Amino acid sequence: MTQTRSGSDSGRSAQAGAKKPLVVYDVTLLTDDDIHLFNEGTHYRLYDKLGSHPLCGNGLDGTYFAVWAPNAKAVFVTGDFNGWDKSSHPLRLRGQSGIWEGFIPNLGGGVLYKYHIVSRYNGYRVDKADPYAFHAETPPQTASIIWDLGYQWEDREWMDGRRKRNGLDAPLAVYEVHLGSWMRVLEEGNRSLCYREIASRLAGYVREMGFTHVELLPIMEHPFFGSWGYQTTGYFAPTSRYGNPQDFMKLVDYLHQKGIGVILDWVPSHFPTDEHGLAYFDGTHLYEHADPRKGFHPDWNSYIFNYGRNEVRSFLMSSAFLWLDRYHVDGLRVDAVASMLYLDYSRKPGEWIPNEYGGRENLEAIGFLRRFNEDIYRNHPDVQTIAEESTAWPMVSKPTYVGGLGFGMKWDMGWMHDTLEYMSTDPLYRKFRHNLLTFRSVYAFSENFVLPLSHDEVVHGKGSLLGKMPGDDWQKFANLRLLFGYMYAQPGKKLLFMGDEFGQGREWNHDSSLDWHLLQYPSHEGVQKWVKDLNRLYREEAALHELEMEPSGFEWISADDTDQSVISFLRWGKSDGEPILVVANFTPVPRYDYRVGTPHSGYWRELLNSNAEEFGGTGVGNLGGVEASSVPSHGKPCSLSLTLPPLAVLFLKSGPPPSQE
Repeated sequence: MTQTRSGSDSGRSAQAGAKKPLVVYDVTLLTDDDIHLFNEGTHYRLYDKLGSHPLCGNGLDGTYFAVWAPNAKAVFVTGDFNGWDKSSHPLRLRGQSGIWEGFIPNLGGGVLYKYHIVSRYNGYRVDKADPYAFHAETPPQTASIIWDLGYQWEDREWMDGRRKRNGLDAPLAVYEVHLGSWMRVLEEGNRSLCYREIASRLAGYVREMGFTHVELLPIMEHPFFGSWGYQTTGYFAPTSRYGNPQDFMKLVDYLHQKGIGVILDWVPSHFPTDEHGLAYFDGTHLYEHADPRKGFHPDWNSYIFNYGRNEVRSFLMSSAFLWLDRYHVDGLRVDAVASMLYLDYSRKPGEWIPNEYGGRENLEAIGFLRRFNEDIYRNHPDVQTIAEESTAWPMVSKPTYVGGLGFGMKWDMGWMHDTLEYMSTDPLYRKFRHNLLTFRSVYAFSENFVLPLSHDEVVHGKGSLLGKMPGDDWQKFANLRLLFGYMYAQPGKKLLFMGDEFGQGREWNHDSSLDWHLLQYPSHEGVQKWVKDLNRLYREEAALHELEMEPSGFEWISADDTDQSVISFLRWGKSDGEPILVVANFTPVPRYDYRVGTPHSGYWRELLNSNAEEFGGTGVGNLGGVEASSVPSHGKPCSLSLTLPPLAVLFLKSGPPPSQE
């Protein structure tokens, strides 16, 4: 913080007996270097400089304000402290920076405020929430709140060791959560749990289920609850629907103390048109492009950030760094990356503007994403950035120095679409769509993939995962267990949306709680037990996670048994010489004496069988394991004669029979 004496207001305030000014202009947090970096697009911690900051000590007691509005003629702070007067507390423009600043004495935390902006153009006046505010009123109210982010963290053990837990060779089983509907208090008007209430319940459940991380749908402040947070207005504020910033810190802290990582959805691709937000901020298209062919999303009726503007890049980067720096989050999942990469995304000919080379690639967005990943990994090498990118854009999760975008991981949307299309097919006809199971091996290691069964697959009339499965009730649950088993057997990190893990029957509704009462029924409880055991096996067996991103970690045994809809393959680790053998039968017909090649003889124990009675199956299996014989098969010197349960997956591993342990 610096104090500089300038202007007549300073002189008057020093006169004996003079009335204290409403706004002091000789207190600033901004240095000339800050302004230079901001205007250059390389200031990544603007949250310490812009916005509202309560100050105390060194003769100061009040709040410093700073806001970027270069096309404003005047900017005022208005709030409950001055009766929402729109002219009593003016800010002053700092040189040619476009930043308006001022210090208001005797003003502290908890005060509501906005900026009243008078534009240079068309007589435009508007009240805007603070783009850099740490806290906001609970929607539908829209004021910002002066707030300090002080908090005593107790997650040192997690932070010191999280690099190993977040690594590409670590087991990442992610539980995707919408905080507002995971669990509600029905006795109190169906209200959502607050951050502190949900902390122990969520941590306990996730730990019991064996997930390694939670991924939260956007918790940044948003005006419309039905957007699930994807229409963000407060890029620096956790939504006040569930509490204040320290309450959210407590949630992250508690999860960390229980050994659970936290990933946040982050949305730099677009923002809503609400008047109090970023749109048309100072009477001009400041954060967005003025031309709707570049600056407006037809899909979401929202604005697109102008990634070519330096100050906008500083804004977005500072938002990302805030959650990593101040909230200790372990990763950022970047939403809708494809919409950022392509200028013609969801547009017809004539509705978009080519780049300078005549192409459809958004060069400014590409440059931003590369810088985003480079600088995050430079400053936080122990976190992950994850792209939701739905096209075949090359090298999304490869380093920028080889031409990639630099993300740590990418959602495998192709696997998700192919697999759900296959699993929703009647088993009688699956043999005609066998390629949907096997095609992934063509590209499986071209990126560092996450296999997502996310919220997007259980909304907008798509039904639940259970509802997508064909057959009678028994077959639906068997197919769902088979889907999850196949997912955990495949190379790639795992992501399941809440409710899927116990077979919720209805489509997700953000306005109601998950149907936890279903766990009283054995079929749903069986699915939950199955997912719990899958998470345990995934964590415990190195072969299932150490080489998920390497071709050497996967080997087909048989990919071409189309007629019987059976696949088999090996998963290899780097620290354990014994592979995991996976055999999956995608028909409701048991297969007896089914021969599968193995790399050596010996006893192969049945580690997991999705048809076990404890999971809701019929109990058909291999009585705990099978001895491999010296009968060559599938190009291997030995083989197993297995009983393949109907609509089930088997995990086997070589080792001594249980009686010899």
